[in-house]
Amino acid sequence: EVQLVESGGGLVQAGGSLRLSCAASGFTFGDRTIGWFRQAPGKEREGVSCISSSRATTYYADSVKGRFTISSDNAKNTVYLQMNSLKPEDTAVYYCAAAQSGVVVPILEWYDDWGQGTQVTVSS
Repeated sequence: EVQLVESGGGLVQAGGSLRLSCAASGFTFGDRTIGWFRQAPGKEREGVSCISSSRATTYYADSVKGRFTISSDNAKNTVYLQMNSLKPEDTAVYYCAAAQSGVVVPILEWYDDWGQGTQVTVSS
């Protein structure tokens, strides 16, 4: 059974940092692209970042470029999202998801398996 478990969310002041983790199991970790998505209240879920199955290619949405960094620890089957210089508009539930290899952008429909999400709240 494929499982993706997010952790690391919380409440932080604007300008602060958080590191989200996505622990994966139930599949060969190196065979899947892992993406991060977020959904703010009343808004559609949007792609934030992803890392390719080879872990050589990363993608960032313009809204987070230069502030967020995605990385992978293959020994731990875990993908991280380091979020710096957080803004109130980053407040959302953050989800990780897995797609087939070859996917290099966080397009929601291309991701097959999803975690339950972790709440990130940035206060002004």
